[in-house]
This record gives sequence, structure tokens and C-alpha cells, in this order.
Amino acid sequence: MIRTQGDLIKLHEWLAPLGWLYSLAVRLRNRCFDLGFLRSRSFDIPIISIGNITVGGSGKTPHTEYLVRLLQKEMQVGVLSRGYKRKSRGYVRAEQDTPMQDVGDEPYQMRQKFPRAYVAVDKNRCEGIDRMTTDEETNDVDVILLDDAFQHRYVKPGVNILLTDYHRLMIYDKVMPVGRLREPRSGKSRADIVIVTKCPKDLKPMEFRVLTKAMNLYPWQELYFTTIDYDPLRLVFGQGEKPLDDLRDVESVLLVTGIASPAQLENDLQPLCRSLSHLSFGDHHNFKAKDAERINAAFAKLKGPKLLITTEKDAVRLQQAEGLSEEVKGALYALPIRVSFMLDQQENFNTKIISYVRKNSRNSILVKTKDDNKSKDSHHSGDGSGTISFRDN
Repeated sequence: MIRTQGDLIKLHEWLAPLGWLYSLAVRLRNRCFDLGFLRSRSFDIPIISIGNITVGGSGKTPHTEYLVRLLQKEMQVGVLSRGYKRKSRGYVRAEQDTPMQDVGDEPYQMRQKFPRAYVAVDKNRCEGIDRMTTDEETNDVDVILLDDAFQHRYVKPGVNILLTDYHRLMIYDKVMPVGRLREPRSGKSRADIVIVTKCPKDLKPMEFRVLTKAMNLYPWQELYFTTIDYDPLRLVFGQGEKPLDDLRDVESVLLVTGIASPAQLENDLQPLCRSLSHLSFGDHHNFKAKDAERINAAFAKLKGPKLLITTEKDAVRLQQAEGLSEEVKGALYALPIRVSFMLDQQENFNTKIISYVRKNSRNSILVKTKDDNKSKDSHHSGDGSGTISFRDN
């Protein structure tokens, strides 16, 4: 069972000289921002950045989705992403019929799940924020969530949220190419909130205390712990859902993933399946006809009754793949995930985020709501009983 902090970290110590050079270059860049030689720009709208300092899956998408669900009940939310591996350039706003190739798999998924939110992509986040706040179609936006922007220091967010995977904690990792850190561990000092993600559900109080001490955060930084919950399986080609408990009635399950860290998902599904096979592709893999043939062949070999499971972001790309058999299409399900806060931290987190947005909103109605709705449930609109005072980033 996957359990140990940092148990998925693999270090290539023989690449230490290259790691030293990379670290030096990143430190120099950060120092230029700290001294003002490179400028960070502030905006007159609440900006929340969700990112990491580790390459690959720390849970940015489900945590961004959590914030969208939290905030969209009373305000207009915008999500701005880089649009990794998209085939377009510049600023592109995701409409309901925008092709996935124009915005990337994660923004496309976000737009389909949250049709009320504004979703756009732009490699230059400053220009993207300018467009979203001035374009006639989106200039009523109340808050912008920056997806994967911890290293994009040209923007000065009001709240900087840093994620680190429990199984690949940044405090035990090293910079690339020795490890998978995008910058030295000292970069975590820029975060206002640090979240340890993908925690085992049965962590003991002593383990939380050990983790808290090991993270070695500053007094003004807040530490939270989240775990993964799974929603019912959703049919990819067509309509229909299936409870996870139904997997016990299936003889064989084929898991197909193209994500950075599939080990936790495989570990969680294993106890629910009689027989689980796994086809793993690279992160953000663009499924082609040859991949479809491989999936068809692997599924055909399994004993029935059988089905396939994939992630939501992989489902988006598999829908575009040519060559999947009708048998595979009829048995392919996506597994939606949500994050849950541990240690009864959810109310505190919700309150701080909503208080920050209300306090810094351009919308006078939201500012008034801060005073009028102090008693509302934080699961819906937040407990606005106090304001939040994040440090000047």
C-alpha cells in the first residue's frame, strides 16, 4: 500500500552538476524579482494562484475546481491557464464549442464542467488578465484563478496557494534533473497557503504533527491537508453512471491513464477490483490511432464481464482519438475526483478565501455582502465574519 511520505520520489544523483547549474539559474531569476530588476504586476481584482514547484500531478485541477465550486455561488469566476500542449497562440477564451486542441485538455474539461465560469488560456498571464477584465464578454469577472502559475512571477497574486503531493513532498525532493523540483525548496516561502494533497484517509494525529514540523513554514503561512474522494463512474461515450461498488461485480478492469502520477489512483482502485490491469501513457498524452489499437487489444484479452476506467482529463483526449472499438467505447468510464479537507479545516479555508475576495472585490455588491452575510454557511458562501490579511507577496 502506498503510504510513505516521499515514496514516489526518484533521485538521479549522478546529474547533480546539472542540478546545481539549474538551481543557480532559477535562484538568480527569483532574486531579480525580489530586487525589482524584474517586475511583478498587481491588479485591482482578486487573483488567486494555484500551483506547485514540482513537475507533474500534485492535484492542481481538482483544487482549482474546488475553488470554482466554492466561489461561483455568489460571484463571477474566471479561470486563466497557460493551455499546456494547445495548438493555438495568444489569448483564447473557451466557449462551449471550442475545440480541445485550441485550449488544452484541462481548460477544456473545466469549461465543460463549469459552463458559468469564464475559462481562458494565455501563456502571458498579465495579458490574459487584462483581456479577461476588459473584454465586453468577461469584464464583469469578480475573481480570477490562475492555474499552475506559482513560477509566473510577473503576476503578483493576492493569495498564492502551493500544493505538494504527500507521496512526493517537495521537502524531500531536489531540483531538476536530479529530482522533479522546478525551483529550490526555498521557493515555498512565497506561498500564503500550503496544501499537502493526496493524503491517506487514515493518517494519525502524530503523523499530521510530524508533517507540520517537517514542512517548516513561516508563522504567517497556513498549512492544510486534503485527500481524494471519488464520484460515481461516468460513461465517456454516452450518458450513464455507475457506482464504484459495482466494480466488485466485474471480472476485469482496464485502467487507462495519461497523467503524471497514476500510482495513487491504481492503489485506490486495486481493492475494489477482482482483476486490475493498467495501461499508462505519458502526462497529457495525445492519444493516436496506434494507441487506440493498443487499448483495443488489451481490452479484448480481458475476461468478461469487463470495463475500462480513465481519468476525466484523459477522457477528454480519448474522445478525440480515432480507432477505438465500439466495444471499448461502450465500456469506457471516467472517474471524477474531488478534494476533501482533513482535520475539519474546510470551514476555515473557505472563510479565508471568500473573505479575501470580498475584501478586495471591484464589485460593490460583494463588498456589501461581506458585511451583510456574516452568518451564512461557509460551505455555500463562506463565513464572512472576518477579513483576511495575507502578507504582501
